Amino acid sequence: MAIKELSPVDLKAAFDAKKLNCRTTEELSPLEGIIGQDRAVKALKFGLEIKDNGFNIFVSGYTGTGRTTGVSEFVQELAKEKPVPPDWCYVNNFNNNYEPKAISLPAGMGKVFQEDIKTLITSIRNLIPKTFESKDYSEKKDSVIKNIELQKDKLLNDLNKRVQEQGFVLKSSQIGVFIVPIIDGKLLNEQDFLLLSEDKKQQIQSKRAAVNDDLKKTMDRVRDLEKQIDDEIRKLNHDAALFAIDKNINDLKEKFKDVPEAVEHIELVKNDVLQNLAVFIAGQVPDIQSQSVFPWMKELPFKKYEVNLIVDNSALKGAPVVIEHNPTYQNIFGRIEKEAQFGVLTTDFTMIRGGSLHKSSGGFLVIPVEELLKNFFSWDSLKNSLVNKKITIEEAGEKLGYITTKGLKPEAIPLSVKVILIGNPLYYDLLFTLDQDFKKLFKVRADFDLFMERNDENIKKYASFACTLCIKEGLRHLEAAAVAKIIEYGSRLAEDKNKISTKFSDISDVIFEGNFYAGQENAKYIKACHLEKAIGEKVYRSNLIHERIKEMIADGTILIDTSGEKIGQVNGLSVSSTGDYIFGRPSRVTATAGIGKEGIIDIERETKLGGPIHTKGVLILCGFLAERYSKDKPLSLAARIVFEQSYGGVEGDSASSAELYAILSALSDLPLKQYIAVTGSVNQKGQVQAVGGVNEKIEGFYEVCRNDGFTGQQGVIIPSGNVRNLMLNEEVIESVKKGQFHIFAVNTIDEGIEILTGVRAGKLNDDGSFEKDTVNYLADQKIRQFTEKLKEKPVGQSGDGSCSSDAF
Repeated sequence: MAIKELSPVDLKAAFDAKKLNCRTTEELSPLEGIIGQDRAVKALKFGLEIKDNGFNIFVSGYTGTGRTTGVSEFVQELAKEKPVPPDWCYVNNFNNNYEPKAISLPAGMGKVFQEDIKTLITSIRNLIPKTFESKDYSEKKDSVIKNIELQKDKLLNDLNKRVQEQGFVLKSSQIGVFIVPIIDGKLLNEQDFLLLSEDKKQQIQSKRAAVNDDLKKTMDRVRDLEKQIDDEIRKLNHDAALFAIDKNINDLKEKFKDVPEAVEHIELVKNDVLQNLAVFIAGQVPDIQSQSVFPWMKELPFKKYEVNLIVDNSALKGAPVVIEHNPTYQNIFGRIEKEAQFGVLTTDFTMIRGGSLHKSSGGFLVIPVEELLKNFFSWDSLKNSLVNKKITIEEAGEKLGYITTKGLKPEAIPLSVKVILIGNPLYYDLLFTLDQDFKKLFKVRADFDLFMERNDENIKKYASFACTLCIKEGLRHLEAAAVAKIIEYGSRLAEDKNKISTKFSDISDVIFEGNFYAGQENAKYIKACHLEKAIGEKVYRSNLIHERIKEMIADGTILIDTSGEKIGQVNGLSVSSTGDYIFGRPSRVTATAGIGKEGIIDIERETKLGGPIHTKGVLILCGFLAERYSKDKPLSLAARIVFEQSYGGVEGDSASSAELYAILSALSDLPLKQYIAVTGSVNQKGQVQAVGGVNEKIEGFYEVCRNDGFTGQQGVIIPSGNVRNLMLNEEVIESVKKGQFHIFAVNTIDEGIEILTGVRAGKLNDDGSFEKDTVNYLADQKIRQFTEKLKEKPVGQSGDGSCSSDAF
């Protein structure tokens, strides 16, 4: 069987900087649009253009892929071609102060309307006092009062004559007008009246009744005249004030004639001013003393005429794009502020503040879904607004029914917005599964991929990205060789020769750090060596645990052999993570085999250290052994496998091939080369399958071999399916060139066992036996011996030829 050893060119997809056709990124054009996300861009275009209900967008992707920046720039570019939505403001409801009215005005007119109303009230406050201080007004007022006073005086004079004719005289007091009898020109008091004869008393009382009746009628007429004075003065004041302000009012109405709600409000303002003229007349505002203590109270009566502009689109050049990074309930839906006055909290329509929904209505609202779900009420209220197509501002406590005090209930504002949620794919899956409203409201999914094809077009965009970053952040530009290094680093992050990573945050970090080292050398441009140093220093800052593990291997604390051969023992390769740093390390895997019916016993699982995927991998080994060796006999063995010196959890199936090699070695009594480490999962048919972290695993074992000293025989076995994932560092590649280190790619377990033992695997003959003196032959014979001995002296329970379920 031909064994494939990889050549240095197979170990990395190097990029030739000459293909960039530039010396530095300074010669390139900045990047336009989203890079490497064709699927997501197509979904975004569809979702942003469709107008039907429910076609909001969920941008699904991992942090660092440029999803937020890319989507924001993409949407902002699209928004430039959209119409500018109207302004919105709240005004006083003169019929019910607790329910402010909302008015929509064309973009830019909201601020104008606000200023014009302010100017109108200011002018009214100046005009009305002047009007009432004018000579013309005073003459008209005096004329009205004089005419009615003459009528009043005539009534009283005529009454006095009639009273005197009846022998009485009118007297005034603080409680009103009354009559007193006169006899012989003398006013009678109470004592004098009692001394009169009964006939005289009766005569006076009879006249008094008639006079009192006349007095009552006359005084009623006098009061009517006094009321007439008030009515005439009120009408005079109304007419005078209306004459003074009518032109300003009509001019304002004409200016906003295309906005009926604004015209209606101006008319209401006029009516309220005319009904409250006393407020505008100097010296007639009540509680002047309080105003001198609290100057703000002087303006309080006029506050109801203000215009509260909550959405001002005057500066927009297209539809609004709002990115809400802190989507609290108040930030999204607005709030009603309060202020303390005389020890109590008060509020009015001028304290209503708009939220992100108000500002983005008619445009686009971008929200990170994780932050949205963290905030109480935000998610449910957002769904409610999208369903009802309106924005309601209310206290959060009111939604729970906890607040029962009387407060403002602003008129709801119509909502027309495209909401774009950005988040991890996990949140999409959870919301789609658990929230029935989600699938109705967010029908468009835009997936951001972690990788993109490494083709000429994307490589140019990668270089343009570097150019854009340098311009935007004020960094030094990159030399062509440095760009080539970035492209290779992108392939390393993607773990694929044919792809490059779209985790632009990681790429940017390396460029930032490279710029720092270039600055230390006073270099004009960022060179490849600066980026190499940046990558190396990034590793150094995070690899403390890795270094400690290598030290423990070197001093023999962790047992790893890099020379010699042993039966039932192999070096498996695994990866570990310490946050942002992933490293590979060898782990000794051992296996023993004996007579029994237990099958394969996974010690990791028995001690509850093995995860479900690792357990699945071991079960697959059981299937492989049954398929290969138990067609003509029961699989009578008890094999135990374990990761030596493993004191934490073991997960994944990438060591299943190593475990199988150890079992085959234990069964065939053939030693395995300890200087060759192994990675790869295996299926029941004996095919070796690709695994993750292959670069880190190879480099991890390479470093152990380097520390122990190269023998020229050391190397690793990887699945053929992982060859495309190789993006090894230059040190490993150089060692392969020198013949110090070897990398083998295998497709099957048979290929791998031949490398590890130096003995042919052996094919199955037509008679059901294996070729003699091969690995499979020796393993099959050992199992056959176990079966024979088991028949002679049974161990455990009888089986059906398959691995016992009790083994796991």
